[in-house]
Amino acid sequence: MSIIVRNVQRVVSVRRTPIRLSLEIARSCLGVKCFDMAVICASNAKMRRINRIYRGKDTATDVLSFPFYEDLHAGSVPVPSFKDEYNLGDIYLGVEYIYQQCQEMEDDFISTCTVTAVHGFCHLLGYRHDSVEEWRQMFDKEREILTEINKVTGYSLKPLTTNHL
Repeated sequence: MSIIVRNVQRVVSVRRTPIRLSLEIARSCLGVKCFDMAVICASNAKMRRINRIYRGKDTATDVLSFPFYEDLHAGSVPVPSFKDEYNLGDIYLGVEYIYQQCQEMEDDFISTCTVTAVHGFCHLLGYRHDSVEEWRQMFDKEREILTEINKVTGYSLKPLTTNHL
């Protein structure tokens, strides 16, 4: 199955191949390689609009995830009933927002995009961070995935945060 990475903004230049490759590794790592998913690289204006509509927050953000399986429990693999249900969902990556953060923190843009996409990917698979326990479970899963990506690519990726708040 496929991963579509689409750039719908013109503010920041985005290399989509490293993001796609890393998410291919992530899908293999979690046993969901047979599922489709999409990553949409968006501007601050688009992220702000989506965030306002779906979360009631009138601000841009780094990532928004829209899982196909809304009630999936963290660590579970979806069980599709039909062939057209082999879909994990969509990740909106706020690349303009991420770029601005990277400029301020002097971080590598594509590495941060990759880590943020992995965070969104975990949300597609039911991981949350609404409590300390949920955050710890999601953080551990992100670290596991990033370790696999690092082995294949030679990167040194780590989860973006060590605090659930």
